[in-house]
Amino acid sequence: MTLRIVFMGAPDFAVPSLRAIANAGHEIAAVYTQPPRPAGRRGLSELPTPVHKAALELGLTVRTPEKLKSTEDQDALSALNADVGVVVAYGLLLPAPILEAPKHGCLNFHPSDLPRWRGAAPIQRTIMAGDASTAACVMRMDIGLDTGPVCLREPFDIPSGMTAGALHDVMSERGALMLVRALEMLANSTLRCMPQTDDGATYAAKIDKAEARIDWTQPAAAVAAHVNGLSPFPGAWFAVGETGSTKTSTDRVKVFTATSGEASSSPAAPGTVCAGDDNLTVRCGDGGTVTLGDVQRAGKKRVTAEEFRRGAELREGMRLPI
Repeated sequence: MTLRIVFMGAPDFAVPSLRAIANAGHEIAAVYTQPPRPAGRRGLSELPTPVHKAALELGLTVRTPEKLKSTEDQDALSALNADVGVVVAYGLLLPAPILEAPKHGCLNFHPSDLPRWRGAAPIQRTIMAGDASTAACVMRMDIGLDTGPVCLREPFDIPSGMTAGALHDVMSERGALMLVRALEMLANSTLRCMPQTDDGATYAAKIDKAEARIDWTQPAAAVAAHVNGLSPFPGAWFAVGETGSTKTSTDRVKVFTATSGEASSSPAAPGTVCAGDDNLTVRCGDGGTVTLGDVQRAGKKRVTAEEFRRGAELREGMRLPI
């Protein structure tokens, strides 16, 4: 049995779900996504979202309202007479009339082990917190923020050193498969959803660029989790000085991966460049170390930490700015 669906999503993360639902043979009455936004700093042109582009490739109707709070927008969605709404990283809070318009309400894919990490940045917060495991969830939406009953849950063990970017890709593909399965169960009247509790609930606040700077005074494991949780965007960074003939400047250096190491018995302040091979290893607040992977100096290309260390002339015992 096929269902008549309204799909809501915006970024690359949601595209596999849209394609999978279309390939499963369901009727997609309309795709709702964010309006095109100016591209680049000068805003010379506007770019559609990845979901917008994918929907057009699939020959689907696309709608791009700024908000869904007006009676006009709500009536327009209701007039689609959808069986169910499917929401994946849409980026707008849906008011009650929108949630209630489809016959069976709205299903949402959320990439965390609900009720842990409700909110805007569950993938990044999961890695930044050093969680050893997570889950992918399909839930029936209610008026709260990711508080609806969970219909499907798939646990996932997080490999050591996994970045937010890698977890993003895993969750994106997993979400597509789970939503197709949830829709099949809904069509067969076998989808069962269990209410969430607030026990263990945490909020995954949107990432603020101000929190991206690396704090070498933190424990090594926390520094590594911070780096990996912000990779590839917006990217954790540290400062490094550069001395010229007339002045001394400080550049930001973006870090793509980090691995924590054991504490050393030799005393050194946090931020101190350690001895050893050509890798860039830095002492942290608990005496442990982090070894950095690829890095990118502001305005430069991405390079290995070994290449950067040589070019920046970072020697054993030098201390990076805190």
